[in-house]
Amino acid sequence: MPSTAKGSTTKGSTTPGRAPQPPRLKVQNFFVSRDGVAAGEDQSLERPFGHVDPGPLVAWAGATASWPNRTEPGGTRGLDDHIVRDFTHNIGAEIMGSHKFSPYRGPWENEDWTGWWGDDPPFHTPVFVLTHHLRPSFSLGDTTFHFLDASPPEALRIAQQAADGSDVRLGGGVTTVLEFIEADLVDELHIAVAPHDIGSGLRLWDSPADLEDRYLHESVLSPSGMEHHFFWR
Repeated sequence: MPSTAKGSTTKGSTTPGRAPQPPRLKVQNFFVSRDGVAAGEDQSLERPFGHVDPGPLVAWAGATASWPNRTEPGGTRGLDDHIVRDFTHNIGAEIMGSHKFSPYRGPWENEDWTGWWGDDPPFHTPVFVLTHHLRPSFSLGDTTFHFLDASPPEALRIAQQAADGSDVRLGGGVTTVLEFIEADLVDELHIAVAPHDIGSGLRLWDSPADLEDRYLHESVLSPSGMEHHFFWR
């Protein structure tokens, strides 16, 4: 199984007989339907995923023992839980597209909007939001949001500086992930495929084989019904 499923190498660590692994750009826990749809059309404040109900795509993660929003004991163990637990390991910064941060299009009418995540966002790192409409940086808890009008290579360079030797996560959405893949910047991907078809929406792929010209690829079927696909250089 690739290193994504085993856990990332910590900053500065080594494996006997191997050179230290350089920081990577990683896509983690990216949810898609069986027909490759990750988000719907007509995104709004009330519906961050557009017309798509994200419940069937994300339920596997919420059922795990390591789900960070769990309020009661219990939860599943095994592969799903390991993947959820590994999500924050050795991540020093995040890059996301503007529509993962906000449903608004065009220039900011005001700067009151601070994201869908409340006063304590789950990132706990610098987050770089790609947008043509800049605004000042701000912090919520230990997460600071910065706004960049930059190409994928330039955004990655800035995020890597902020990560200070740790990995950078590429959080989405679909268009942003595809742009960074096309620019040959993504080192690893974990795509969680739900056993449901959606039909229409923003599509990551027609088939996981679409990425096999760029990456090595393994898939593992979880007892939850999710099929976890791992891609690495």
